Amino acid sequence: MINKYFYSAICLVTLLTSACKNETQESAVADNEVVKNYAEEAKPEIQQEPWSQQQLLEPSELVHLLENSEDSLVIFSLGAGGIIPGSKDTGPSGEKESLNNLRQELETLPKDSNILIYCGCCPFDICPNVRPAFALLNEMDFTNHQLLNLRENIKVDWIDKGYPVGN
Repeated sequence: MINKYFYSAICLVTLLTSACKNETQESAVADNEVVKNYAEEAKPEIQQEPWSQQQLLEPSELVHLLENSEDSLVIFSLGAGGIIPGSKDTGPSGEKESLNNLRQELETLPKDSNILIYCGCCPFDICPNVRPAFALLNEMDFTNHQLLNLRENIKVDWIDKGYPVGN
């Protein structure tokens, strides 16, 4: 009789151990899936910029253009208050009203106009103004537009270098 109970107890322990082991494995698989899904969601999205590298104009190149060119360059300031000579301030294009101001200005220009936009409030990766404005130029089918490559801001990349200011 003891053997019978002993045998039953062993079977019961084995059965429970197997069930727990199987449940633990299933839980581990489920946990791995959660971790995998979280890791996929947590990956930073690589943002495709609306401009190409060729459409970035270095500040020193703009200074040269301003000093030596009779080109009809149209310059729009998107939030820096028209610091660069000859630029027209349309306001921060991250705001709907200002983006509409820019749109109205652009509607008066030929599609092949030589256009430069700049903001200068902060680095591009956090600037709320350059992407909407450049995307608007693309959407409106302009063919000769550039973005002034202000890596830090208008002060560091333009004013502190002694480049001309005005308006």
